[in-house]
Amino acid sequence: MGKTKVDRRVLRSKLALKEALLSLMAGKSFSQVSITEIVEKANYNRGTFYTHYENKEALLDEVLGELIEELIAAFRAPYDQVELFKVEEMPATAVKLFEHIYSRREAYTVLFQSDVLPMVKEKMFSAVKRISNEDLEHETTDPINRELMQAYSMNALMGLVFHWIEGGFQYEPAYMQEQLVLILNYRPGAARTHVRK
Repeated sequence: MGKTKVDRRVLRSKLALKEALLSLMAGKSFSQVSITEIVEKANYNRGTFYTHYENKEALLDEVLGELIEELIAAFRAPYDQVELFKVEEMPATAVKLFEHIYSRREAYTVLFQSDVLPMVKEKMFSAVKRISNEDLEHETTDPINRELMQAYSMNALMGLVFHWIEGGFQYEPAYMQEQLVLILNYRPGAARTHVRK
């Protein structure tokens, strides 16, 4: 029984430290945030901080790690319970990626406006690419290089996600889900050119 109380205290203090970090990063760069500011904002002491984290980078790493875990679960949602996954039969409601990001939009907004943005994008992209590699095997008789197809698909998907976040969540998650499914099933025809005179 005592162990449960200790675990809850640990969870509470770690959550407060993570929230304090993000709150401070909303006003200054990560490189300028000090551990003293984090513990003061969280209303804890330095001892509590060092009980859980070696440095502020370890704290940031845990913040990102939790977001990435949720991102992966959301990415897997459309095919997690099926053996054969057909993109053309996927309903928009099966896509959970945008719902996850929108539910954590405060954290994503802070991170995408911070000096750690390149690392954040790299971690997000690498995680989704790795999971796609591990989970999905594309059946195709076309002479398409699978590695190139995956690189194209993942860059397109994450480019769309990054555009949405950087645009300040201009569209609702449901709209983004619908648009993604439409884009995935879109087969372009002819394109009109603008001839320069």
